[in-house]
Amino acid sequence: MARLAYTLFLYLITPLIWLRLLWRARKQPEYLRDVGERYGFYRQAVPAQLIWVHAVSVGETRAAQPLIEALQARWPAHRILLTGMTPTGREAGRQVYGERVIQAYLPYDYPAAVDHFFRHFSPAFGVLMETEIWPNLLARAKARQIPVLLANARLSVRSARGYGKFGALLRPAFAALSGVAAQTAGDAERIARLGAPQVEVCGNLKFDVAPALDKIALGQRWRAAVGQRPVWLAASTREGEEALIIDAWRRAMPGDALLVVVPRHPQRFDEVADLLAAQGLSVVRRSAGLPEAATQVWLGDSMGEMAAYYALADLAFIGGSMLPLGGQNLIEAAACGCPVLVGPHTFNFLQATEDAIAAGAARRVGDASELIAAVDRLLGQKTELAAMRTAAAQFARAHQGATQRMLALIARWTDRAGC
Repeated sequence: MARLAYTLFLYLITPLIWLRLLWRARKQPEYLRDVGERYGFYRQAVPAQLIWVHAVSVGETRAAQPLIEALQARWPAHRILLTGMTPTGREAGRQVYGERVIQAYLPYDYPAAVDHFFRHFSPAFGVLMETEIWPNLLARAKARQIPVLLANARLSVRSARGYGKFGALLRPAFAALSGVAAQTAGDAERIARLGAPQVEVCGNLKFDVAPALDKIALGQRWRAAVGQRPVWLAASTREGEEALIIDAWRRAMPGDALLVVVPRHPQRFDEVADLLAAQGLSVVRRSAGLPEAATQVWLGDSMGEMAAYYALADLAFIGGSMLPLGGQNLIEAAACGCPVLVGPHTFNFLQATEDAIAAGAARRVGDASELIAAVDRLLGQKTELAAMRTAAAQFARAHQGATQRMLALIARWTDRAGC
């Protein structure tokens, strides 16, 4: 009954879903492309043997890379179907995997759309990245005897409380999973309490994503062009954070450091450029060229180059953490050997953040003023900054290995899939 009520609710809010697509399409017209796929209608040719991986957007798409490569090596006769929900995730998939995978949108969770999806692709099994729980999707997969696993799974305390309020709907969905490979013991405990079977701790796949060597080389070329000037990076910033950071930075005006700002979402590039210009700052956009000696802010308005920005920077602040948004992933920064500062709100990546702080790879600040003070002090302490850089690289290496642990579990849990 709970799933029936949920399905009726989905149909009722269909106009709102379309309004949301249209709203997003104002800045990203790609949202109106391949709309049929969102309802289970596909044109892609389907190979006889297929493994399905779902990564909702950019972060999950990039995090899935080592697992997808391991799946391809373990089952070379199978093609990989990579589904997502956003155009930016799809573009990230094109950049990372090229033609090695088939890409499509996962349909909205209408029963008919989900049935069309499974009839068209008929995957041997599915792997959902992180925490993608769709009641009708999982119910239909179970009815069709298609094993579906949750990989790199995480569930914050806050999210677990929210899921618990809809236990009648979500407990059967979690129970329909064939297994769960959780990032941490805390994630595993919270997911198991929601009814998931066979939950095991495997670590975080993002530690196994090696920074692209060409992007590291690009960042080093940028560094050479900038010269000896200190560089600090505000990475993956979210709405409202840039204004706080710029205001605190302008009040303190520490040294001659170059600030590099890379907004989390590409549709905000122009908005952030306007904000910086309104502050009377000397701004150059990445798309327009390299910063000059008089440039105060370099705006990173590019996709797929985050490793290059980390290679350029002496120090990085990880966005999403200054406001109560849960924070963004600091693992890529650590893998690039870039020291990290985070704000007070890191509940989306709590364990990784706490571990990085304990390892000496990261430090926490309470607000934007503390951030600027910490940046100013650390940029003037080369020995301390070098120690953080070494700690960051060691922290990243120490947590690798999740891919092979997850691959072993997937092989065990899907042995009945005939792979």
